[in-house]
Amino acid sequence: MEEFILKVEPEKAVKLIERMARFIVEKRMAAAAIMTIESLRPLNNIGSQIMYFLAPFAEVFFNSRDYQEFAVILQEDKYITLLVKRIDELDNELYREEREKKRLLRKRRNNKIKQFFGFKSKNKSNKK
Repeated sequence: MEEFILKVEPEKAVKLIERMARFIVEKRMAAAAIMTIESLRPLNNIGSQIMYFLAPFAEVFFNSRDYQEFAVILQEDKYITLLVKRIDELDNELYREEREKKRLLRKRRNNKIKQFFGFKSKNKSNKK
């Protein structure tokens, strides 16, 4: 008979949060995940109970112990805050250079469009 997990050690909780955050960021779902987690934060206890309800089906795809431990973690607000923070940190770490390149490309494209249509820069003063 399988035992139910009622408490998770803080070290194990941090490792699970790290794994979940890395998975979310690598799938490029950071913004959607943070928005969803933050919007459903008041319902974290209900979400945890729903995870228990869905456990028999979810454990087909996930490790049973890790799944139950994650359900326990979701009951505590401090771990939800840690998860959101870690997702944001990892997203910034992994994709900072890529975002900077895209920002520069947008800036160049906008400058070319302005030049094409003859718009003048706000920084230059018109002395005539």
